Amino acid sequence: MPEPNVLHLRSYMNWLAMDGLQQFPEGPLRAIQDAGYDGVQFVQPLDGSLVQKARALGLGVCGSGRVNGPRDAERLAKEAREAGLECLTLHVGWGIEDDLQAAMLIDAVLDASAKYSVPLYPETHRATIFQDLWRSVQFAHRFPQLRFNGDFSHWYTGSEFVYGGFEKKLDFIRPVLERVRFLHGRIGNPGCIQVKIDNRNPEPLYVQHFRTLWTASFAGFLHEPEGQPFICFAPELLAPSIYYARTFGGREESDRWRESLLMVKIARECFAEAENAFTSGLRQGGC
Repeated sequence: MPEPNVLHLRSYMNWLAMDGLQQFPEGPLRAIQDAGYDGVQFVQPLDGSLVQKARALGLGVCGSGRVNGPRDAERLAKEAREAGLECLTLHVGWGIEDDLQAAMLIDAVLDASAKYSVPLYPETHRATIFQDLWRSVQFAHRFPQLRFNGDFSHWYTGSEFVYGGFEKKLDFIRPVLERVRFLHGRIGNPGCIQVKIDNRNPEPLYVQHFRTLWTASFAGFLHEPEGQPFICFAPELLAPSIYYARTFGGREESDRWRESLLMVKIARECFAEAENAFTSGLRQGGC
């Protein structure tokens, strides 16, 4: 394990992403451990017995949830605190709230996080108040204490990120990228939110774009860790039953288990790139 005072990347497998995958003889938690993941991100409703089994294997545990109203934030944070979860990623609102309603939800998330000492990370996700670029950036300026889970396939596909200029939009969302403290691993292209990736050389442009987004997010963490020693990356390649994984001839387009491991490999390369740039900057600054 890395030294506690060293900033590092941890990989967590998202439990929902296990849906529909192959059967693992020794169970999915053991498979997650054997594959080299550092932990598991569980989903609601939280299964206490699974949390205990994960911990018994030495896996870290975090969670996720949905905040439809202010009371949901406190309920989820309280549950996370009692279960000893490291953090939660959250779908906040439905995206149809006006600014006053959205601000009430954000205040509730921030207050619950402080009250229960549990990091709560709203996701950049469709059907939430953070579903579009412009509004998310305005909220980041208005609530500088916000920290995010970057689930960027929703923006990349849903907001046609390359339409109008990738670099232009990348620069626009810098206030969000600087505040990312958790990442969901999924890669989309301009037309589909979850597509097959492999070791093609050269990589498709959309894969390169996600590398850029992830590297920028890691750089934001390294420049301002706020006492947190690690940032999480959790592959979240979801099943065709909820219209994420594509199927052809009744078969999934790719092996989501293997692709999840490839996502982790890419994330580690991005973290190393951000870390090298950060270290180089410190040297040039005379630190």
